[in-house]
Amino acid sequence: MIDFICECGDADCTAAISLTESEYEQIRTDPVLFAILPGHAIPEIEDVVSEGDRFQVVRKHEEEEDIARATDPRA
Repeated sequence: MIDFICECGDADCTAAISLTESEYEQIRTDPVLFAILPGHAIPEIEDVVSEGDRFQVVRKHEEEEDIARATDPRA
């Protein structure tokens, strides 16, 4: 397990989220998907697309996608 910073839309959130490297890489292959702590979703900008005990995966809304793609370090 590796601790990552929660990728929720709250710029002040610095909470740690534990994922395996494989889990994280699988999520981030799509630049509009992000791993967040349960309960950290912001419905105005993202939708929860999957969830488990340790984390949720959110997809940014269409109007947020350009920002997500432009700031993706993998691009």
